[in-house]
Amino acid sequence: MSNSSDRSTGSLSDSSSAHADSAPTHSAPSLAEPATPVDGPIDVPMDKPIDGPVDILLLANGPGEVSTWVRPVVQALRQQLGHDRHQVRISLVLSPCPHASGQEVAIARQYSEIDRIQGARDFWPFLVRGKTADRWDWRDRGVVVFLGGDQLFPIIIGKRLGYRIVIYGEWDTRWHRWGDRYAVMNDRVRAKAPAKHRSKFTIVGDLMADLPTANTSIAQYPNAPTLAFLPGSKPAKLAIGVPFTLGIMHHIHQLRPDIQAVVFVAPGISLRTLGSFSQPTTNRLCTILNSPDPTLVIEPDAKGKEQAYWVTANGARLRLYTDFPAYDCLRHCHLSITTVGANTAELGALGIPMLVLMPMHQMDAMQSWDGIAGLLARLPGIGQLITLGINYGFVWRKPLVAWPNIWAGKEIVPELLGRFSPEDIAAQVLDYLDHPELLTAMCDRLRQVRGQPGAGRAIAQIIVEELSAMGASQPSSYR
Repeated sequence: MSNSSDRSTGSLSDSSSAHADSAPTHSAPSLAEPATPVDGPIDVPMDKPIDGPVDILLLANGPGEVSTWVRPVVQALRQQLGHDRHQVRISLVLSPCPHASGQEVAIARQYSEIDRIQGARDFWPFLVRGKTADRWDWRDRGVVVFLGGDQLFPIIIGKRLGYRIVIYGEWDTRWHRWGDRYAVMNDRVRAKAPAKHRSKFTIVGDLMADLPTANTSIAQYPNAPTLAFLPGSKPAKLAIGVPFTLGIMHHIHQLRPDIQAVVFVAPGISLRTLGSFSQPTTNRLCTILNSPDPTLVIEPDAKGKEQAYWVTANGARLRLYTDFPAYDCLRHCHLSITTVGANTAELGALGIPMLVLMPMHQMDAMQSWDGIAGLLARLPGIGQLITLGINYGFVWRKPLVAWPNIWAGKEIVPELLGRFSPEDIAAQVLDYLDHPELLTAMCDRLRQVRGQPGAGRAIAQIIVEELSAMGASQPSSYR
């Protein structure tokens, strides 16, 4: 994203030197204009290897960027530049993000392509004084790559290091005078830049499209259909999302006991915290929605790994999935039931059909807004009135809020807004499962707005070109 992350579900924020160690209003590709790369991706054979040693410094922030943007870029870099750390060293520095999950460092550690990682807690001293927490050294030549946060950060860091600067722009780009190359999602992003700087731009497509898509054809799965539930990560969303999840599966299990369910637990949310939202004594909405009181069961799976489940009184089992990122498991789900937010972008990129729920059962308590609206809604005394005003205004305007719908400019996945019951949603879910052609059509529409994969390879190629273009070694004030 251009300035800050909006795709995440709070920061381990510790640094390590090893791998060593809401809906925006921007325009987006329509169904008539798929986000297919124009200038890329291209795999250009290298006449000779990079004249190393070089450093590649990636800047990112939230878990969405780390899992969906950083991963395809570092994989492509190693494919093109090899795994010799003496020649090419890849470092990741995280900046603070209001949507941080607390798992960003842990996620990045799973990528063997990265050599050094620093958490967001140590970012400001690095930006201001130029020193990492572990006193990293820096090579004479390198590239700073922006993959989330504020686009001013790579400009400051890149100029101080004497490195080339590459910025990935999903919606907007800034600081055109000082950036060296801009890899952008589509031509509309390039068109916003001043004409004299557009020669720096390369259209690479959407990094989200590099995620593997799901196969949602029920006929091709030997087992029963599987539902994915994503109730959210913030207390206001969990307070209503958890009772709805339990209530929906309770009604579905009565009619279709063969249907399986997976609840995807957001990073930073413990099973104990999640469980508190399922109890009438700690969440009054459980009583209002008449949701079942589940029992938490922990047992080993076929490989001996502990697996957690909720089991309701009528026998419905809901697997609690805590691994992150969860793409491998999500890809095997036929239909997802999710709250509004960053989850819709990732589900859309994976091509997973979804129902986006926006229940309005507690208009005075829905305070999950971000930015200035969220701050005003939390003011003591008048916050409740402000919350009511914001929420009623939202209901009156009825804007598109799911990311795939924003991309398409129209509703291609259902957005359900208002007062409805878990039984109502269960009936809609069963109708979709009984008509798999509807799921297939929704999946096709998601793939259409998703664009073609290959942005990671194209960005890696731009980085290679910038490394090749660098002249003699330059001293760095960071060292």
